[in-house]
Amino acid sequence: MILSSSLPGCAIERVIQSGGRLVVVAHARRVRGRCPTCGTTSTAVHSVYERHPADLPSVGQPMTLRLRVRRFYCHHRTCSRRTFAEPFPRLMPSQARRTRRLAQAQTRIGLAVGGEAGARLTGHLGMQTSPDTILRLVHRLPLPRVDPPRAVGIDDWAIRKGRTYGTLLVDLERRCLIDLLPDRSEVTVADLFAQQLGSTS
Repeated sequence: MILSSSLPGCAIERVIQSGGRLVVVAHARRVRGRCPTCGTTSTAVHSVYERHPADLPSVGQPMTLRLRVRRFYCHHRTCSRRTFAEPFPRLMPSQARRTRRLAQAQTRIGLAVGGEAGARLTGHLGMQTSPDTILRLVHRLPLPRVDPPRAVGIDDWAIRKGRTYGTLLVDLERRCLIDLLPDRSEVTVADLFAQQLGSTS
């Protein structure tokens, strides 16, 4: 049995089985919508349509939501938006084809095993997707915050031995590469440090 609390902000009408998957029919709990442009609330419904995002599987079966979405009129005189669709911010982003929790699960799988292996694994887990989709989800993750290095090593490296050289910057504490510069002039190195100091100030 699926509880209404499992779909944030939604009321579940019924659960049906269709084509080897579960389909959850639901609608928003709220009575009115709020215009995303001007913030005015409205209860005047313009039209109703359905969204069909994928969700996490249940008891090994793939699951799809059938969400009834209302489009409201915005009657604010100065607002440039005539109508707007009600959002489901806790459940999924606007125009998304999967819920946030499904996207998070597929992203974790992608981080653990990669795109091709992740696609094969998600197929066995009832949340099948393509390798390209898994990689896109991983690429959308924000980069982790890295503290500025405290000890930097500088050396040159051969772009073309005997002719062209660049500068190699290494974090001596973490033992990892920081950057590769296209030449080994003092001006290039000084400009890089000036930019880094300016961005952290």
